[in-house]
Amino acid sequence: QVQLVESGGGLVQAGVSLRLSCAASGRTFSSYAYTVGWFRQAPGKEREFVAAMRSGGSTYYADSVKGRFTISRDNAKNTVYLQMNSLKPEDTAVYYCAAGRGATILSHQYNYWGQGTQVTVSS
Repeated sequence: QVQLVESGGGLVQAGVSLRLSCAASGRTFSSYAYTVGWFRQAPGKEREFVAAMRSGGSTYYADSVKGRFTISRDNAKNTVYLQMNSLKPEDTAVYYCAAGRGATILSHQYNYWGQGTQVTVSS
């Protein structure tokens, strides 16, 4: 089992940066070769993929965030980060961290989910 807790969300103005953290307890990401991903859900919209990092280090990004967001992980802290730069109002959503073995960009590939953290970007 893996428990995930996100943090770092908040209310910011467009153009600034924010870093989200996802701390895991229970099984470690590296020991079980978990992919860790970030998804987001805006009001009235479906949950969508944002970024993911596989256990080997390869990364995936949604086109909408490519070049602005960066996913990274600290195996020693069992924590994954999402650095978000040049934030836009359309980035406003609840951001969820998820983990799953062998997962890539599809939400059903992930077994474990955090509770989410709200990111609101004002124009």
